[in-house]
This record gives sequence, structure tokens and C-alpha cells, in this order.
Amino acid sequence: MKIQWKKILNQKYTNALIVVMLFLLFSIATDAFFTFENISDVLKSYAVLGILSCGMLPIIISGGIDVSIGAVISACACVMALFMKNVSSNILLAFVVSALFGALLGAVNGLLISVLKIQPLVVTLGTYSIINGSMIYLTNGSWITGIPDNLVSFGRMRPLGIPIQTLFFLLIGLLTMFLLRHTLWGRGVYAIGGDEVSAERIGYKPGWIKFLLYVYFGFLAGIAAVVHTSIMSQVDPNAFKGYEMTIISAVVLGGVNIAGGFGSIFNVVVGVLFLAITYNGLILMKVSSYWQSIIVGAIMLIAIAADTLKKKREDAEKTVVDVEYKEG
Repeated sequence: MKIQWKKILNQKYTNALIVVMLFLLFSIATDAFFTFENISDVLKSYAVLGILSCGMLPIIISGGIDVSIGAVISACACVMALFMKNVSSNILLAFVVSALFGALLGAVNGLLISVLKIQPLVVTLGTYSIINGSMIYLTNGSWITGIPDNLVSFGRMRPLGIPIQTLFFLLIGLLTMFLLRHTLWGRGVYAIGGDEVSAERIGYKPGWIKFLLYVYFGFLAGIAAVVHTSIMSQVDPNAFKGYEMTIISAVVLGGVNIAGGFGSIFNVVVGVLFLAITYNGLILMKVSSYWQSIIVGAIMLIAIAADTLKKKREDAEKTVVDVEYKEG
């Protein structure tokens, strides 16, 4: 049977194949790459990116964007750390406080976007500056140290040999997949990403859907803040400055349409693995950090350009078919 390579390369698994090729390439290029310790550490280190990408995914599917997330997760980490130091060192309470605070900040974004109808980019740029400035004022720009030992011990847990941070990424990925696939809200996210006017006409409420999108993203930022602190054992208020671009890169590199209407958790996993494998492989090959940024940036541009050209080609084919149908 003849293999139709063109058909295969046009499907959503193209980026996954590239990830596999990168994995094999770095495994051959350096002996330190394909080891249990290295792979385990990479999955642990990129769990926070994975969690946040799960939150960015539905926002991008809906046609929105959130560039305030770097400030939101930093704020959650600061509030959580101060809470654990001064109020209670209970880990469960730390998760609750951080997640609720993140959801509250997300709700502010959601209200401004859904009620006042301000563009998401404008809103989140503004809230980024406000939140970031507030946290710098609160902490004087200094690191928060003296994190309780129980959170540090929690971060070292490895159930079944898997880092606890990786399990959080897995669970949140499953939760996000369920919400997008099996809830009315999830179907509404895809609907407004495809055509908001049409979605509203068939009964969806775009304002409510958008509000919950940003609340959910803030909630996940709160979870990610605790996960990150469990790794670092301290909080740097500036640790996530510019991190929103890394999150967007992961989502887009996985194959999600930046214009909205399409995407899945599979794409997020592929995108996160893409960045994790590429950066880790380049580090092990002792490539300069400057070149790492250049290489990853170039790959991202190529991936986005390829996705854009593919979409234009598909739209052109649909137009031709529609014209032929009408003429017939």
C-alpha cells in the first residue's frame, strides 16, 4: 500500500513527529540527554509551563490573549509565600489561597473584557503593569525566602518515580481536556473562536464564556505558583517577567491556531515538549543562551508561518469547492 506522505504531513501530528525527531537528534548528539534523571528533571522543570499553557489554550481558542499572566503568577507566588510564612504552613491552604487569589485577578481581566468590551490585549497589558508594580512595591523587589520545609519536602515527592510537579501538569491537562470536550462552556469556547456572532445567535453567551476563561487561567496560575515554589524553595517577584511569550510559544508551536477556533490538549503537550526538548538539548550541547533564543525564535516563526500558509491553502480549497458547487 502506498503511503500518502502529503496527507500525513497535513494532519495535526506533524509537530509531534518533529518533537520525536528532535528527541532522537539530541539523544544521538549527547549521551547525557537520554537518561532517566535528565528526562525526569526536564518534565519537572517544565511542569509550570505546561500548567499555564493549559490555561492559555482555551483563551487562544476563543480568539483572545492574556499577556498579564507573568504578573499574575508572580503575585500568586508572593501572596502564597507570605501566607505560609506568617499565617499557616498548611500546603492545602496554600493551594487554596493561591488559586483563589489567581482566580480573583483573572476575574478582573474577565470583567473588563466581557462587560466593558475592551480588547483582551489592551486589558491584560494594563493589568500586567498594575499587578507587577504592586508586587514590586509589596516585596521591595526582594526575594521571599524562608519557605516552610514542608512545601520543600512536598516538591521533592516522586510518586511512582514521577515528580509531583509532572503529575500536577497531567491532572490539569486532563481537567482542561474534560472541560473543553464535555461541557457546554467548552463547546462555547470553540464556537466563539470560530464565529462569535454566530455562536451568540445559536444561544451561547460570549460574555459569560470569556469571563470564565480568564477566571480559569488565573486559577491555574495560582496552582502553578505553588508548584513553582515547591521547586525553587523561594519566590522571586521578577521570575516570570516576559514569561507570557514562552507560554504563547508553547501553545502555538503545538499547532494551535493563533487566530482561534482550533486547538486541543494534545497540542499543548506537543508544544511544551517541543520547547523542553529543544532548550535542554541545546544546553547539554553547550550552545550559548543567546543562540538558544535565536534558534527557538526562528523555529517558532517557521512553525507559525507554516500554519498560516496551511490555513490559507485550506481556505482557498474550500472557496474553490464552494464556487464549483454553486456553478453546478
